[in-house]
Amino acid sequence: MGPYSEQRQLERAQAVARLLSDPNLNDWARNYWSNVAANLSKSEEQYNSRVVGIYNELRNQYTKEWL
Repeated sequence: MGPYSEQRQLERAQAVARLLSDPNLNDWARNYWSNVAANLSKSEEQYNSRVVGIYNELRNQYTKEWL
């Protein structure tokens, strides 16, 4: 995960919107991509918070047996 980029988030949102505009998308996929669109980070603070959460979870998952 790189640094927060508002431009990159806009590109992600546009890519998801293109997927959702497909009339042949099944219900499961439409629900999945709708959730992805709703959960895109709207600010650098939100993005950084998610990054920290993800890496803390990974660290805990792989180091719990060491302690």
